[in-house]
Amino acid sequence: MLSALAMKLPHIDRLATRATFFCSGFATAAWASSIPFIKLNVQLSDGAMGLMLLCLGCGALIGMPVSGICTSRFGCKKVLIGTVSAITLLLPLLVLATSPSALAFTLVLYGISIGTTGCTMNIQAIAVEKAANKPLMSGFHGFYSLGGMMGAFVLTLLLTAGITPLAATGITSSLIMALLILSTPGYSAQVVSQRGPYFAMPRGPVFIIGIVCFVFFLAEGTVLDWSGIFLNEYRAIPASAAGMGIVCFSIAMTLGRLLGDAIVTRLGARAVVTLGSLIAISGFLISLSLPHWQTALLGYALIGVGCSNIVPIMFSAAGKQNVMPGPLAITAVSSLGYIGVLSGPAIVGFGAELAGLPAALYGVVLLVVLALLLSKRVRLAPAA
Repeated sequence: MLSALAMKLPHIDRLATRATFFCSGFATAAWASSIPFIKLNVQLSDGAMGLMLLCLGCGALIGMPVSGICTSRFGCKKVLIGTVSAITLLLPLLVLATSPSALAFTLVLYGISIGTTGCTMNIQAIAVEKAANKPLMSGFHGFYSLGGMMGAFVLTLLLTAGITPLAATGITSSLIMALLILSTPGYSAQVVSQRGPYFAMPRGPVFIIGIVCFVFFLAEGTVLDWSGIFLNEYRAIPASAAGMGIVCFSIAMTLGRLLGDAIVTRLGARAVVTLGSLIAISGFLISLSLPHWQTALLGYALIGVGCSNIVPIMFSAAGKQNVMPGPLAITAVSSLGYIGVLSGPAIVGFGAELAGLPAALYGVVLLVVLALLLSKRVRLAPAA
């Protein structure tokens, strides 16, 4: 009945793609909100928990090339049904793990499912955007950010209400499965066979796009992982309130992405990338240079606005270039971007150890400047 109702909705392919991005963000936030309970359940030290997170990251890096293979053989529809279903099954299993080996194995599988879903939903999004012949990618990524915010809110609400972690993740999985059932009619069943390898090192414009995504994923990860420490140690915000930086950043990024398609249509992708980079740079400089916690929060909001539409624009450009097949390009760009997410906090931490956290964050600003210069070599859509 749900599928029949979904088939009657206009632009079901767009709605399905938005719902899938939302589910991916929702599931990622649900896992992150469960980490304290999982750590306690398995009795892990901080170092051991770091290794568990590495298992998740390695699984995601495995899943990204797998998505190129699977979508070329089976199409986006079958792959998304399989991977999103796997996410709903694995999420409750994470809180049931009682040994490090069981948790590590489950996290690798969960990472593979998340990584494969991430690449495949971007391949689906590019196909939908091409069919619509207008910018849609920022809005799709906006629903990922919205899903992340809602996932953290829903799971926190359930856990604080006294519901067990298993029941909370089970409810989360049920919500995701319901959205998957509604979305299935809108997935692309077309199989686009490709010659040559299913995974290759990025080349030409795809390599440049990948480097730009690497830098901006690194910048986003830096805010998420280091803003609390910076606010607490350098702006005298209590540790209990240091998460305000992430809140300002996340809200600004979500709003920027939800409004991004209209902005890209009006100004053009090139202007949005240039203006967004400059806004992000100004946000970093404001947060680092002015000695007030209020201006630091303003800076994080500006970083969120500035970064919000650059990665979606780059993914769209990767799907439209003609040097590499679209699925292959998306896989390569996603892999480079995810490496930025994984390595960014460690790079900043190493720089902070050598020269202090502010100096390390100024280094991130230099990387954003470099990414802006490199983006000039990427062919982007003009204004409508």
